[in-house]
Amino acid sequence: MEPLVACRAPVARLFAMDMLRDIDPATGELIAEIPVSSPDQVTAAVARARAAADEWGDVPFDVRAELLLRVAERFDERQDELAQLVTREMGKPFAEARRESSARSKELAGVIETARRALAVEDVSEGSSRTHVVRDPLGVVAAITPWNFPLAMPTSILLPALATGNTVVFKPSEHVPLCGAVLAEIIGGDLPDGVLELVQGAGETGAQLVDADVDMIGFVGSRATGQKIMRAAGGGLKRLVLELGGKDPLIVFADADLEAAAECAVTHSLRNAGQVCCSVERVFVEDSVREEFERLVLAKASKWTHGSGFEPESRMGPMVDDAQRQKVHAQVEDAVARGARLLLGGTLADGPGSFYPATVLADVPDSSVMATEETFGPVVSLSTFDGDEAEAVRLANATRYGLGANVYTGDGERGLRVARRIRSGQVGVNRYLAGSSRAPWVGARESGFGFLGGVEGYRQFTVPKSISIASGG
Repeated sequence: MEPLVACRAPVARLFAMDMLRDIDPATGELIAEIPVSSPDQVTAAVARARAAADEWGDVPFDVRAELLLRVAERFDERQDELAQLVTREMGKPFAEARRESSARSKELAGVIETARRALAVEDVSEGSSRTHVVRDPLGVVAAITPWNFPLAMPTSILLPALATGNTVVFKPSEHVPLCGAVLAEIIGGDLPDGVLELVQGAGETGAQLVDADVDMIGFVGSRATGQKIMRAAGGGLKRLVLELGGKDPLIVFADADLEAAAECAVTHSLRNAGQVCCSVERVFVEDSVREEFERLVLAKASKWTHGSGFEPESRMGPMVDDAQRQKVHAQVEDAVARGARLLLGGTLADGPGSFYPATVLADVPDSSVMATEETFGPVVSLSTFDGDEAEAVRLANATRYGLGANVYTGDGERGLRVARRIRSGQVGVNRYLAGSSRAPWVGARESGFGFLGGVEGYRQFTVPKSISIASGG
């Protein structure tokens, strides 16, 4: 094996018997057929990563940082190519795909600085005892990532794992195999052999990777799959970071800026066709302003046209596939059957593609599937409460999930009180929940295990080691 500080381009190693059919969700047309990695190929990829792990972990941090910083230039050179692939493979409007691709190079310096802080040696000496805490890489990380942000979500695992000294075996979603392949090529371009390996496939391939000789699984996806991974990882006590689904509430008190709250409700229920883990999925509006709020929401949601992501006037592309579209439609029909009022949309679009229109429902009952299960589609789901702060918190917490939440009120102190009582990892007060990039991204309750981002998130890819030195040593 070559010394790990040497650089070489990755070599394609996919010689599979089966194929993934990569379908354009806007047209139903075949984009490409991608070989699926066989079980032997998954095992071999993990073995290569294992063989490289010790030497890569021993590479000085500044050398690893230099190799990863070179990735920024390649991201810049291939921004348009990546954005085109995102729109073709999962349907996102091209302008949004372009923003996702252009952000990748900008994040590299922050990745390196956060990794440097995460790995800093901590002096915890007491009295005459000299003790330092260092952080070692875990070894081999399996990165299994979703299709809804096919560039941003993989890099949130790949880059911290690599920067902290781990090798990685990467399986992108079967819906975005070409995005994953190009991403692996860009990031792996200057890395030594075995440090970043790519495998392709669907759930079966992911299960094989989880069962393989890896030390950690970083997964972003559904709660159900996260549960399966957690069970499978238990036998080997493999470390986990699971970022799962959400059923995020938005609470709107009567004294709130209703225009701003309605904009938040619509934008963050409909962006990316609602296919966002931290979408606004439940809106609770104080009853006294229900009519005005519904009017504002309806006016804003009506402007969210759908169509091909390459059409400049389209604000929403298609759902990722027809199965996801049918799931969303079934939830809408169930809610209406149980008494919800359909104010907009709610119909299956004619013609090719997995399109679903911007939909607004009011008076969504607690008994409906939409009130309890993740929708992951372009639906603004409205309900009311009587204005009581405790009731608002109860409704917000009436879910197994705990990814994010949002509160709008004219009373800043009340906003903070409510935010503290909501059981979720992120809360926005009079704004959408996304905030500082230095904060960890946490899935509370059944929305995750472990967390990503920030110094503490990067430390999830390491194990602390205390080294105590005898006095005078």
